[in-house]
Amino acid sequence: MRDLKGLPDLNVALVQTTLAWHDRQANFDHFDELLEQAVGADLVVLPEMFTTGFSMESSTLAEPESGPTTEWLRKQAQRLNAVVTGSVIVLAADGSHRNRLLWARPDGEVLHYDKRHLFRMAGEHEHFTPGERQVQFEVKGWRIRPLICYDLRFPELYSELRAAGAELITAPSAFTAVTGAAHWEILIRARAIETQCYILAAAQGGVHPGPRETWGHAAIIDPWGRVLAEQAQGEGVLLARRDALEQADIRARMPVVNHRRFFSQGAQRPAQQD
Repeated sequence: MRDLKGLPDLNVALVQTTLAWHDRQANFDHFDELLEQAVGADLVVLPEMFTTGFSMESSTLAEPESGPTTEWLRKQAQRLNAVVTGSVIVLAADGSHRNRLLWARPDGEVLHYDKRHLFRMAGEHEHFTPGERQVQFEVKGWRIRPLICYDLRFPELYSELRAAGAELITAPSAFTAVTGAAHWEILIRARAIETQCYILAAAQGGVHPGPRETWGHAAIIDPWGRVLAEQAQGEGVLLARRDALEQADIRARMPVVNHRRFFSQGAQRPAQQD
């Protein structure tokens, strides 16, 4: 049984802003200023497609796997002495376009996760290739599983992440104003309750060409489903501390992962009791 009580507390930061449409450098410059507010965090989460806005123009916006955003993130991680993460449009080595979360560590290593569930209502599946695998990262011993936006609507995926040992899940997003008003808070709180994980849901906000309005409401949710911090509108940096003792207590008092009886075909079962 993994002893969460032995983990140190984790300081996290989420960023919400209105992005400069298709202007990578302008977004870099703006985040340079915003991230001054994230000093002291161990993990900093930026929104989905944080260099361009949520765009389907992948043929003109995709950058190489070790492109300018990789280098910018690496510098930010070193400057803040923290992991800095968010998703970007990438031209993968196989020639496909990916909505790729980059995970930049202070030591210079950059890892990645490719979004698995593409938002078909916006035609994302016509321009991008979905990811094929799930990954796990660690920060100060915490097991962290990255997901992106539309992945939120698939609870079985979150159940699999919990069974695989997830303790914190990142969800950089760009929900529309319509779907966000109806579903955003319900989804992020439900996923936290189901998995008994912290959910770090960074978000875009504001109006973009198209016209497309994003919902904002970036939030940090605890394993009991409580909203610890929220940025409803406008821009801001949310700060919170992940409490290992409280998470351990929630899982001990309600060990739902041990009571699960239904599994999708091929699903991973918990290897050990919590």
